[in-house]
Amino acid sequence: MNDFSIIGKLIVIAGIILIILGLLMIYGSKIPFLGRLPGDIHIKNGQFDLYLPITTCIIISLLLTILFYLIR
Repeated sequence: MNDFSIIGKLIVIAGIILIILGLLMIYGSKIPFLGRLPGDIHIKNGQFDLYLPITTCIIISLLLTILFYLIR
């Protein structure tokens, strides 16, 4: 394999990832459970609003790990 084919594959993979992230940003609010799972912390105190989506981040991380494992 030459260097250009490796770079080309990386660009294609990066493009697919960007498309998926873009779709999540557009349609993510329409997924009913995303961001409201047990373990997601939401603290509201006057004008202060803190949101820590811990469980959501763990699930997304697991899904991406499985996806990258299958791609590899």
